[in-house]
Amino acid sequence: MEDLSTIRERALTASGEELAALLHHSSPEVLRALLDNRALEEAQLCRLLERKDIPGEFLEEVARRKALLKSYRVRRAIAFHPHAPRLVSMRLLRDLYLMDLVQMALLPGVSAELKRQAEEQLLARMPQIALGQKVTLARRGPGRVAGALLAEGHARMLAVVLDNPNLNEGHVLKVLAREKLPEVVLQAVAHHRKWSVSYNVRIALVRNPASPLGVVLSFLPHLTLSDLRELAAPGLLAESLRKYLQAEVARRMHAGAGEKAEE
Repeated sequence: MEDLSTIRERALTASGEELAALLHHSSPEVLRALLDNRALEEAQLCRLLERKDIPGEFLEEVARRKALLKSYRVRRAIAFHPHAPRLVSMRLLRDLYLMDLVQMALLPGVSAELKRQAEEQLLARMPQIALGQKVTLARRGPGRVAGALLAEGHARMLAVVLDNPNLNEGHVLKVLAREKLPEVVLQAVAHHRKWSVSYNVRIALVRNPASPLGVVLSFLPHLTLSDLRELAAPGLLAESLRKYLQAEVARRMHAGAGEKAEE
């Protein structure tokens, strides 16, 4: 049986089937030797990087070699590897293509830190992303990205972003908390089959100064009396709107008094 040093020497010059067989060797020393083999092709290195048992030290070694990192497939394979050192993945994240960033942000098992960094990269690139790609992101991008696209208010995106399964109530409420929001966004949320029935979303729509009066009035009968009183407090909403809230409070009080009288 060959000793490790002999196999390592063979790894430096192996080719063909012998090289292909060494891609499955268990020794990190042998695998590192393969990196110095001029016959090692990009496809073979990528197959090696698909191994889930590759240690982080080996991945770090590959990431140190600029010649190997010229390959996008290699950079991507390292960034997505579960054993990739944190700083290596963070650095390579900046070079990932748009949809690979989306995958990184949504893939189960990826650390919360990497997911957040992938989202930050997507948000940073938003001004340069073409409308067609934005529509794709609106349909299946991460929740934070979907929220940013919702706030833009483009008609083609609104048609799909509110149905994005990654968009949650927190993302929608964050958008509705913005004062300078296109009316089309408020209308779309107010009439959406899912978000229009969310009590917190209704409150947020009433509180937003840009909400159309018709939207606000349609939700007042569905708010609790305590919330109506709070919203009707001086200084919280525009005076022109407060009278409607006060009228709804008075109506509720009158209705309540009538019910008690009947008892």
